[in-house]
Amino acid sequence: MEAMEIDRESMSQNHITREDKEEEEERGKLNPIVVLLVGAPGSGKSTFCDHVMMNCPRPWARICQDTINNGKAGTKIQCLTSAGSALKDGKSVFIDRCNLDREQRADFLKLGGPQVEKHAVVLDLPAKLCISRSVKRSGHEGNLQGGKAAAVVNRMLQKKELPKLGEGFTRITFCQDEKDVQETINTYNALGPSDSLSSGCFGQKNANVKIQLGIMKFLKKVDSPGDASSEANVSQKCVHNEVSKEKDHGIEGTQNCSVPSGHACEDVKDCDKVEMTSVADGNASDNIPTLAFPSISTADFQFNLEKASDIIVEKVEEFINKIGKARLVLVDLSHGSKILSLVRTKAAKKNVDPNKFFTVVGDITRLHSGEGLNCNVIANAANWRLKPGGGGVNAAIFSAAGLALESATKERAGSLKPGKAVVVPLPPTSPLFTREGVTHVIHVLGPNMNPQRPNFLNNDYVQGCEVLREAYTSLFEGFASIVRSYGGSSKGSSGRSVKSETSPTNGGQKVKREAVYESDVNKKYKGFQKDLKPGVRNYLNGKEDLDKEDGGGMTKAWGSWAKALYNIAMHPDKHKNVVIEILDDVVVLNDLYPKAQRHLLVLARGEGLDCLADVRREHLSLLKTMHAVGLKWTEKFLDENKSLTFRLGYHSVPSMRQLHLHVISQDFNSQHLKNKKHWNSFNTPFFRDSVDVIQEVSDHGKVVLKNEDNILSMELRCHRCRSAHPNIPRLRSHISSCQASFPASLLQNGRLVFVPSEDGTGK
Repeated sequence: MEAMEIDRESMSQNHITREDKEEEEERGKLNPIVVLLVGAPGSGKSTFCDHVMMNCPRPWARICQDTINNGKAGTKIQCLTSAGSALKDGKSVFIDRCNLDREQRADFLKLGGPQVEKHAVVLDLPAKLCISRSVKRSGHEGNLQGGKAAAVVNRMLQKKELPKLGEGFTRITFCQDEKDVQETINTYNALGPSDSLSSGCFGQKNANVKIQLGIMKFLKKVDSPGDASSEANVSQKCVHNEVSKEKDHGIEGTQNCSVPSGHACEDVKDCDKVEMTSVADGNASDNIPTLAFPSISTADFQFNLEKASDIIVEKVEEFINKIGKARLVLVDLSHGSKILSLVRTKAAKKNVDPNKFFTVVGDITRLHSGEGLNCNVIANAANWRLKPGGGGVNAAIFSAAGLALESATKERAGSLKPGKAVVVPLPPTSPLFTREGVTHVIHVLGPNMNPQRPNFLNNDYVQGCEVLREAYTSLFEGFASIVRSYGGSSKGSSGRSVKSETSPTNGGQKVKREAVYESDVNKKYKGFQKDLKPGVRNYLNGKEDLDKEDGGGMTKAWGSWAKALYNIAMHPDKHKNVVIEILDDVVVLNDLYPKAQRHLLVLARGEGLDCLADVRREHLSLLKTMHAVGLKWTEKFLDENKSLTFRLGYHSVPSMRQLHLHVISQDFNSQHLKNKKHWNSFNTPFFRDSVDVIQEVSDHGKVVLKNEDNILSMELRCHRCRSAHPNIPRLRSHISSCQASFPASLLQNGRLVFVPSEDGTGK
């Protein structure tokens, strides 16, 4: 009997094993897909999922951010993790989020790699219907219901970006009404476990699209405007008439919005996406040299928009006839951009040729794949160091172009003066070259009117306007030199010979490229420089000291503003107004722009110690002294406020000369914490803990540094719970109340300094 039981158990196990193998083989035959549902709250995304999952024979997983965290709202990261697990199990996945903009969709398009098909189902239903559904519903998973839902729906609809195949989708289905939705549900219901659907866009309606009502018009029952587009063919102008900018009503239109051939005007939002005064025929324009440039100095450098728009139009008008058939395109990422609106209006008044100059709303790094606009040259609003990082256009272009642009830039120039431009031929290995057809990047630096940045021009627009004019002159003449090189000219604008290089876009033939162009400073510019403060004048003229790095022939350039800490360390007696402690080896001062309640700098007083790269074993005693002094100050602060927690460390690549240790409280409660670079410089591997630096120098004789500039552009994550957040205000709101314990890695080896809790468990 016992033997029979063993045989039965063995047979049972064999049976289970065969079933498991069969199930595994069956999963291998599946053809999983990822379907991103795109639509505002109330558009029916969850209902769509339910219908398909109940009737479709293929296994599905619904990933909903409203319920991802054990039935409660969670994070995008949790959605990505769950979706990845479902794909590994052979399931197809519905991503049930609004997914209304390109950035929100990007990470989900990477799921499963290129072998997994990515679909979008766009529930582009009327705003009135979505609002009505959202207001009336109860018991919603994300608690988006009642009166507040109306405002949320309206706000989302104003910012939506309809998906395009260029983002990475293999199939996009547009649903404009309930009939379209049901047909799409039927299509997915019919999918067998290994079936697939044809690629392309389906159901998109371009002609005679009505403008959707804003929330105020809906609530006031104002009639919708009439037909929002003319009956012209897509290859001709699509003009939206009688649509005024009514921000209070949630509608932003353009009175004369022309769309190039081949660009489908899907709705007012999409038409605004390519806000062009006019564009030459799309087919004929494919080979026209085109420069896409952002507005210089009006973002982070806070230059007055009215004055900037005057200068842009002035310089465009001056250069438009010098570039032959080439085109200039002003680009801004924001819908309703004021600078674009001002420039369009002023260019129209001056009768600037609309075939040679127009404006576009879009990502300057994706104009070809995203907007169908071929721009072989793009301009970068660079920093003086010509380095990645920071934010805005500079970070976006360096990120999109990859390391190839950084290397090519270093070969051309080490720094840039305000008002100057440098032309950099883009290597064919760059993604911008292969994906977007960009052959050159022109770095240009404008004047600084931001008081939060060193050496700002103190609201002096006489000087600022001259520098900005010089910047656009340098930019446009740099582009003109590229245009001439395409035309076969052997000389650049300065009259010197230009080296020939092989261009893959020219069938391997030789074309001429201008290496670097910097226009000469005019007499007026030289004149007003005399009235500047020495520090500002040196900054504008790009005067820098070259300091040899220890043990090598490489040099690093430091602008005059970047040497402020060096001057304090070398001559602390002259800076008693900022120094709070002077010792033989170190100087202590408060950070001028603190990123937390308590933020000190401990400066080394030795010569030849600009940054961590200069540190060697003989500096170990100094590092320990700096750490001890930092600890002494944390003890003082903790006596005053026991709730604080401190971290001591160095930036991998500091922006200011002279080795300095940051002593910073972890509340990050400061008005000076404004952007991604600020946060990531203290909460990523870019920040090297003092105890780790001491250990590394003790073990290896130096600090091993990697190229970590790209870390500064990483997504924003809470330093406690590691949750992701879309912007600094949202992050600051979160960390003010986050009670999660710090990551285990920070709680080890004395990386955090705090007063232990009464139970001895620490933070």
